[in-house]
Amino acid sequence: MSKRAVREGVLLLGACVLVAAATSWLPGGSADREPWLSLKGGRGPGAGKHIVLVSGDEEYRSEEALPQFARILALRHGFDCTVLFAVNPDTGEVDPTYLRNIPGLHHLRDADLMIIFTRFRDLPDEQMAYIDEYLRSGRPVLGLRTATHAFRIRRPSKYRHYDFQYKGEGWDGGFGRRVLGETWIAHHGAHGRESTRGIIAPGAEGHPVLRGIKSGDIWGPTDVYRVRLPLPGDSKPLVLGQVLAGMSPDSPPVKGSKNDPMMPIAWTKTYEIERGHRGRVFTTTMGASVDLQSEGLRRLLVNAVYWCVGMEDQIPDRSDVRLVGEYKPTFFGFGRFRRGLKPWEM
Repeated sequence: MSKRAVREGVLLLGACVLVAAATSWLPGGSADREPWLSLKGGRGPGAGKHIVLVSGDEEYRSEEALPQFARILALRHGFDCTVLFAVNPDTGEVDPTYLRNIPGLHHLRDADLMIIFTRFRDLPDEQMAYIDEYLRSGRPVLGLRTATHAFRIRRPSKYRHYDFQYKGEGWDGGFGRRVLGETWIAHHGAHGRESTRGIIAPGAEGHPVLRGIKSGDIWGPTDVYRVRLPLPGDSKPLVLGQVLAGMSPDSPPVKGSKNDPMMPIAWTKTYEIERGHRGRVFTTTMGASVDLQSEGLRRLLVNAVYWCVGMEDQIPDRSDVRLVGEYKPTFFGFGRFRRGLKPWEM
């Protein structure tokens, strides 16, 4: 066995020990554990920074994607990570179909970055308050896939304006449009039949988020989402989504208007909820658990984390985005989530 393999094995074992310690049984033999996943960062540029990753969607397996993403960030780059899940309070199990509970959002109070991958959540005001507080502080946000329609709040709530269909001054399109740059519009590619190849947007080649990435490196079986052009404010498209006539990386592009023009699938922007508190945003409409099998997409996301927290000068020429442990993601679709698992088992 090579010295490198031995070293990586020791690092992985150390990370597993840290995870086990962070999610260990409480004293006294209690079967209760905290309903989130905590990962202590190893050595790396991100040491001392805390990332909170918020999952909760019924279709694209954010509850599988975000733990793997967090493990890469913790083991390979040193960030402390806390992964939150939709949890059924009756069972304590991860249940993305339960729309009204994501325990642990109080961790946002000391977070340096919020990564959000939720869909149509209808959270109680006491939980939404932590998200609102975070955004008012102007700290950075990284949104994946269905985060454009992260909330659907149809009951009386002081946070009704976060709803993806909200129509009101300054909040038209809710959280998605106001913060990330777009709300839910429609599928642009044919869902489940036309996959996505990432093409570097003209003029974006030198952006630090794209370091080590070229056109064609990014691919995913999820389809391109439609967005309105141009994107609002200071949005800068980084990657365009070439709609492919098939579900493999070598499928040819579809012919016709779907690729003329191509829709942005990754962009940067800034947002401001409370005057004087402006934060960085990176949004991608990719990110399903199966999309994370693409090394190019993982590199895009890791680079985006560095950029979001103001560490773009530390993005290497080729970020280390190797998967941590065994990763066999569930293909997207409703009702396909793995049942009976607690947050610390994810």
